[in-house]
Amino acid sequence: MSTIKEVAKRAGVSIGTVSHFLGGSVPVSNELRRRISAAIEALDYHPNHVARSLKTSKTRMIGIVVPDFGIPFFSKVIRSVEEAVGHHGYFLLAASSDDDTARQDDLLLLLRSQRVEGILLVSASGEGSELQIRKIVKSGIPVVCLDRLPDNVEVDSVSVEDHAAAEMGVSHLISSGHRNIAVITGPLTLRNERERLKGYKSALQAAGLKVSPSLIWETSLQQEDIIRVCKKALLRASNRPSALFCSNGVVGLAALKTIAACKLSTQNDIAFATFDELVEHDIFHPSITSVIQPAREIGSCAAEMLIARIQSPATRPRHVRLPATLKIGESSNWYRPKLARVLHGQNRP
Repeated sequence: MSTIKEVAKRAGVSIGTVSHFLGGSVPVSNELRRRISAAIEALDYHPNHVARSLKTSKTRMIGIVVPDFGIPFFSKVIRSVEEAVGHHGYFLLAASSDDDTARQDDLLLLLRSQRVEGILLVSASGEGSELQIRKIVKSGIPVVCLDRLPDNVEVDSVSVEDHAAAEMGVSHLISSGHRNIAVITGPLTLRNERERLKGYKSALQAAGLKVSPSLIWETSLQQEDIIRVCKKALLRASNRPSALFCSNGVVGLAALKTIAACKLSTQNDIAFATFDELVEHDIFHPSITSVIQPAREIGSCAAEMLIARIQSPATRPRHVRLPATLKIGESSNWYRPKLARVLHGQNRP
């Protein structure tokens, strides 16, 4: 196995210069970088990062924990984070908590044992996340929370403007002619879900519409629970809402499945809009109206914030809120033909 001394000799530089190149802490000229890279490749040199971290207290490792790799929003965030930390010479360790706080606790302890220099966290939806975050912060490891934010822990955070984003989506349904709009939310133990529910209520109140508790459907993030709650409400044809707004992509996808299982259509029976794009590319017909979170911007901003926190641990926590955009599809527009018939006295809504 080749050594750093052999790399330095082949590249014609000092051992210290090779060390600076590997650590990324001291700038190295492009010419020296080229020579060192060529020497490393020729000698098939693999630095001992464990030994290096024990000596320098720097592992150049960042950890990220998200609830589910299968959710497109989180996969986009991870890709963006990996790219951003890579520019600073860091590597990323990514793990999924399966939206379980007990597993999340195990993963945070594992990342701590791997001596990561910082952690990015999208909290699991159960109770206990705040205590876990406090323990990690107390250990001296910087933490940045993104998307799902803790209530009572003062840490750096990045998320979309949840209240304004949900208000924008519901206001679009109102502008399309709907007055009887239901919302289905994830667990209201999550701060972002509560903020999105407030946005729903604000949109109704701004339009002079009453907020009806019977049209607020709270559920867990488990598919079977979402389907059960949706099915129970959608099968009541006598007071079925004319539109449904979903506060996250997990709920949105399950709600669409339920609408189809109930033999209903988002074009003919109920209008539909959701937080988050449900897939990378549009494969639904009709196309889905979505409130789009800037996933890549959230990821890169959180990564840069964490790097800054590693370098300046004494600074005050920062909180960044980014705007969402509305992507209007066909799923929310079915009401206009019916509204036209109503205005001409042909039927009632």
